[in-house]
Amino acid sequence: MLKLTFLGTSAGAPTKQRNVTALAIECLNVHNSGSQQQGKPQHSSNQNKKSRPWLLIDCGEGTQQQLLHTKLSLRQLTAICITHVHGDHCYGLPGLLASAAMSGRRDPLTLIAPNAIATLLEAIVSTTELYLPFTLDFVSIEDLLSQESDKGKVTLELDGQQQIMIEVYPLSHRVPSYGFGITQTISRRLLNTDKLKENGIPASALWGKLQQGCDVITEDGQQLRSADYVHNDMQRTKVVVAGDNDTPECLSDAVADTDLLVHEATYTHEVLMAIQARNLEFDPMHSSAHIVGTFAQKIGVQNLILTHFSARYQSFDNPESETPNMAYTRLDAQSVYKGNLWMAADFAQYTVDGAATLIDDKQDNRVQYVGSARSNQL
Repeated sequence: MLKLTFLGTSAGAPTKQRNVTALAIECLNVHNSGSQQQGKPQHSSNQNKKSRPWLLIDCGEGTQQQLLHTKLSLRQLTAICITHVHGDHCYGLPGLLASAAMSGRRDPLTLIAPNAIATLLEAIVSTTELYLPFTLDFVSIEDLLSQESDKGKVTLELDGQQQIMIEVYPLSHRVPSYGFGITQTISRRLLNTDKLKENGIPASALWGKLQQGCDVITEDGQQLRSADYVHNDMQRTKVVVAGDNDTPECLSDAVADTDLLVHEATYTHEVLMAIQARNLEFDPMHSSAHIVGTFAQKIGVQNLILTHFSARYQSFDNPESETPNMAYTRLDAQSVYKGNLWMAADFAQYTVDGAATLIDDKQDNRVQYVGSARSNQL
C-alpha cells in the first residue's frame, strides 16, 4: 500500500492556502512481518512508524516547513525525485538536505534528478559550506534514459518483503520535465494452516520452518515439503506522478497498468486558451484540467488526482461563485472524465492499494481519501 501526502499543490508561487509542489509517498507493508499465515494481515496503523520508508516527489521552497505539520521523518526518507529544474519544484531541496543533516541523519539518501540539480547542489555546497554527514547517491535522469538495459528504471530494496521500482518518463514542458512511476511490490509466503490441520500437523515450530521455505520431518518420520503448504503471494501497487507537462499522451504507456495518476492541471481550458491567445510567442506548456481529463478518459485511467493549480483559483469549491475556485477546475475535468476524481489540497492524504477489488461494477476501491495530515493520527 502506498500513502500519499500532498505537501504543496500550488503552481509557480505559494498562496495562503497552498505551498509550491511537493508530494510524499509512504511505502506501507500492511502485512505482519512476524506472521504471514493466511488471514493474518496487519493494518497500516499498526506498522512501526519508525519503519515507514517514504519517497519525496519534488521539493518546492518551504517543503521542510510543510513536513513539520506531518508525522513524516527525514530519517526515514529513502529517495527524492525531482521532475525538473523550475524553482517551484526544487528550491526547497538544499534546505531540506541541510535539515536532514542537522536532525542526525547518517543513512545514505538516493536523489533521482536531472543533471542540473547536481550542479545546483554543488554551487550551494561550495558557497554556503553545506555539510552532509550522509552519502547523497545522485542518479542522473539523463544517464538513466540513455542506458540500454532497464532503461529509465531504479529499484530500491526496502526490506526482505518490499521493493520499490521507480520508472522515469520524459514529458513535454519548457525545460526537460519527467514523470515518475512508483511501483511497490510486496512478496510474502502464505502458510496454508487449514491444509496442515487437515493433514494432522498441529501448530509447532515446524510451521515456521515450512513458511521459510524449508522441508521438514515430523517426529513420526513424515516428510513435509514446503512447496505443498506455502503459497508465494505478490501484491503490486503503482502510482504515476507527472511533472509539468502539456501533453498527457506522453504517459500513455506508463498509465496502462497504474492504479492512480497524479497530474498537474494548472489552468481550466478556457484560461489556458486565453493565455495562449494573448501571447502567441509564449506557450506556458502546462495542462488544463480538460486536457488531462480527456486523456484519462480515453486511456481508461480509473483514478485521477489533479494538482499544481494556478494561484488564480481559490481553494474553496463553489460553482456559483464569480471568484475562480476549485469548482471551476473540477467541472472542467468532469465535463470529459467519468472516473474517480479528486482535487488535491495541501496535507490531503490518500491510500492506494493495488490489491483492492471493485466495490461494484463501476466503483474502483483502490484509492481512498483518508483525511488531512494535520489531524490524521495514522
